Amino acid sequence: MPNKRPLEFSEGAEPLQRAPRNLGRYQSLRNSLRTLFRHRSRGFWLLPLVYVLAMASIAFWPVPVDSAAGSQLASALSWLHAHGIPAFVNYEFVEFAANVIFFMPLGLILSFALHRFWFACALGLATSALIELGQLFFLPNRYATPTDVVANTLGACLGAGLWLVVRKISQR
Repeated sequence: MPNKRPLEFSEGAEPLQRAPRNLGRYQSLRNSLRTLFRHRSRGFWLLPLVYVLAMASIAFWPVPVDSAAGSQLASALSWLHAHGIPAFVNYEFVEFAANVIFFMPLGLILSFALHRFWFACALGLATSALIELGQLFFLPNRYATPTDVVANTLGACLGAGLWLVVRKISQR
């Protein structure tokens, strides 16, 4: 790849040496993260590609993906409520949380690729809006809602925030 600077090693040093044991686990984690951020191979991007394909499949599936599990979810929520889980944990809460979690990897992937937190959040918003518009205009059995856009964007921003934390740790 162009614009990649080679790793610099002192004379006689082995590439990608393991951290000495006396540096502790934190130092070892930091070195692993640095290595990950420096070595981006084609194989590394296979997992994000699979995620994006799965995301598109789920987003544009002709019927809601949770339609078959609706009764099981309702009975699970009833059981949880009977055992002390607050009433605000309902179907809408679970759907919102699922959308947040579903978009977190997108924010992480975009931030990792673009190195820009706010740009990743904006692309998460745009992706979510396009998905919801696609569902509105082309999938009559799907429900496009502004709440989904908010949840998806929040998930993308949380994923981008996770990237900021990982980047900060790897730069120490």
